[in-house]
Amino acid sequence: MAISNEQVERVATTVITGFLGSGKTTLLNALLTQDGMDKTAVLINEFGDIGLDHLLVREISEDVVLLNSGCICCSVRGDLISGLRDLFVKRTRGEIPQFDRVIIETTGLADPAPILHTLMTDPLLTTKFRLDSVVTTVDAVNGAHQLDHHPESVKQAAVADRILLTKADLAGETHSNTLATRLRALNPAAPIYPVHNGDIAADKLFNAGLYDPTTKSMDVQKWLRDEAYDHHGEEVHDHTHDHKHDHEHHGHSHANDVNRHDDHIQSFCITFDDPIHWDAFVTWAEIFTQMRGESLLRVKGILNLVSENAPVAIHAVQHIFHPPASLPAWPSDDHRSKIVFITKDLGPQIIRESLYHLNAAVAETAENGTPD
Repeated sequence: MAISNEQVERVATTVITGFLGSGKTTLLNALLTQDGMDKTAVLINEFGDIGLDHLLVREISEDVVLLNSGCICCSVRGDLISGLRDLFVKRTRGEIPQFDRVIIETTGLADPAPILHTLMTDPLLTTKFRLDSVVTTVDAVNGAHQLDHHPESVKQAAVADRILLTKADLAGETHSNTLATRLRALNPAAPIYPVHNGDIAADKLFNAGLYDPTTKSMDVQKWLRDEAYDHHGEEVHDHTHDHKHDHEHHGHSHANDVNRHDDHIQSFCITFDDPIHWDAFVTWAEIFTQMRGESLLRVKGILNLVSENAPVAIHAVQHIFHPPASLPAWPSDDHRSKIVFITKDLGPQIIRESLYHLNAAVAETAENGTPD
């Protein structure tokens, strides 16, 4: 992995995911009518799922329509890569209007990880598009049952930057609050918003990425939100050598139930007081993505690297690490490395100890050429 700077001019891309019947289409229809959404391109699976009758102005091509709101709607029946490439090429040729945001709506049974992998790794897409946010809709009425019986719904919630609790008015306050507590344990850093009929301001869903277009700068604290893990997850420090954190803490107060998929999910923050050697982190990342990649649902972090004055931001989804970004400066006086994890069947102790020992070995080699 080589360190690179963010290309902030790339098109912001939002992924809307959520289980069947959780309100993705209702949300999308509501978003497209809001002011400021006219320069948005939308990729969906089938036009029939979207209420286009009152919005449709004209069909540009077989799979692209222009809405009277100004939004471009594109049906993607197959390859996401080809769909995004076609949109970009048509915009470049002037065949469709300019757009400054893309929204991708997944199917209800979709694992969002492959979509995120595509946005993070395709050579063309990574130069033209940037992942801005993952928005997950959760049905307040049926969400608990879906989390219990469908691992896809757990993963959808775990990778979210924003969680929308839909149909809360039908579920009742007690049931909705219980589900919200469960979702916070799964994903402490994602704000949870109750939503009725898709009614939510678009700006609450966007600008969740590292780059903040409103300030044209990197907003590490808003992106990382490591403080959220102090209350709902587990924070592990490199200087802690006792075993008070060795237990398998899941962020739940209930007894483990094998039928609950989220009992296998943990969220925690690991903090390193001393600078980390880049070679040690790269080796650790390669080992864990190859051997336990399916367990690393999402990883975000800011690293204090040996011989570097500025921090480096890292981001991973399962087997794939996004190219790390060298930041212009530290966001605060706290220069510790902080890495937040959402994992499946993988506790913080093995992650902390493996990275700690790899870093010590690299440091020993750098000092005298012979690791222990």
